[in-house]
Amino acid sequence: MNALTPARSSVHRLHLVLAAVIIAVLALLTAPMAASAATEPTESAAPVEPAPVGTEAPDAGAGADAGFTIGGIIRDGQEPVEGVDILVEGDGFSETGTTGDDGRWSVPVPAAGQYEATLDVDTLPEGASPRDPDNVTRQVTVGTTSTVNVLFPLGEATTSTVSIWDTIFTRLVYGLIFGLLLALAAIGISLIFGTTGVNNFAHGEMLTFGALGFYLFTTLLGWNVILALIVTLALSAAFGYLQDTVLFKPMRRRGVGLTQVLIVTIGLSIVVRYLYLFFFGGGTNNIASGITGNVSFGPVTITLVSLISAGVSIVILVLVGLFLTRTRIGKATRAVSDNAALAAASGINVDRIIRIVWTLAGLLTGLSGILYGLFRGVSWDLGFLILLLLFAAVTLGGLGSAFGALVGSLIIGVATELSTIIIPPDLRYAVALIVLIVVLLVRPQGVLGRRERVG
Repeated sequence: MNALTPARSSVHRLHLVLAAVIIAVLALLTAPMAASAATEPTESAAPVEPAPVGTEAPDAGAGADAGFTIGGIIRDGQEPVEGVDILVEGDGFSETGTTGDDGRWSVPVPAAGQYEATLDVDTLPEGASPRDPDNVTRQVTVGTTSTVNVLFPLGEATTSTVSIWDTIFTRLVYGLIFGLLLALAAIGISLIFGTTGVNNFAHGEMLTFGALGFYLFTTLLGWNVILALIVTLALSAAFGYLQDTVLFKPMRRRGVGLTQVLIVTIGLSIVVRYLYLFFFGGGTNNIASGITGNVSFGPVTITLVSLISAGVSIVILVLVGLFLTRTRIGKATRAVSDNAALAAASGINVDRIIRIVWTLAGLLTGLSGILYGLFRGVSWDLGFLILLLLFAAVTLGGLGSAFGALVGSLIIGVATELSTIIIPPDLRYAVALIVLIVVLLVRPQGVLGRRERVG
């Protein structure tokens, strides 16, 4: 007893430190809202995207505090047009934005509502003209998102014909990128299920935690991207560790059934998700990563951010595979996943392995949230919206199989994107679930199945 006391005391102190870190993060979250409430209680504390180069600075006022922006990009063909003025008016507000050398312009507006954006034709360069000279004013509704883009096409309209094969190839590339981003989070679900048997319905909130944390540090607080990435990943790992330490480990020791644990995860998901809504609001925001530009190869044009996200996902997935197959902890994780009682009898500390798995799952899922937030934008229910896709990927690949989760994620990603060729994009997630049903009817154990379990 006495020999164990210092170790238990050290673990207790570690738990207190981690809890203090989480509390500090929550304090950072509330700080912007408190500051906004002290100045303009009725206005949102959403962030303002920095104006592009060449945009006229807005007058001092409430626009920057409200966080709503109207903007866009003006090109003549494929060439950006510099020095073009766009007048934004509405409810007594009037401000002019000017395009920079990249053709971009933006105007912060004071609040949500209806506005008019009017292109100043006289500021267009010689030889450039609007495609529809009689319609140079756009009605703009601000409120559902922090940034609204307005288009003013120039020159003659052109019609391009894209072959069905180019469309399929483009959708396939998008699907692979989407599948890689899903895989990081799906592997976290698979590792947790494999070692504990728990289907964690709060896993989507772990993904949202990473996205919102990175958005907080980069966009709201203006931190360096690398520093923000390191801190967000550390907090995501701590978030996973604390979930096991505070909730699931005590329930395991008391022999709580998996059904009751499942209900606890659903309740945890609801509580955490609405905390996100309370602190960040219900809009969708973009992360100010500072990475811009597109990359084209063949018929495919993708953003540089998406390409980097896919590359990072591939590297991390390879490292996870090496961890599971080449390291002692990875092999112990596979042993616990196959038979926890036999692993304990052979001298493996099962509780320690489960704790490592929860921490690793938090890290991977937080990274998935960061990359997915860069890919699609950040919102309070980001993880919840794709949670069923994550479970579909895990089930499709084989429950408890880390590599199966990767295969299932790629299948789901490709299926959802290819389906948009023939059905409305809003129905693409339903197609993923149909694919899951069909595969399980043919092979109930999933693509890899129990015999191939590695995680």
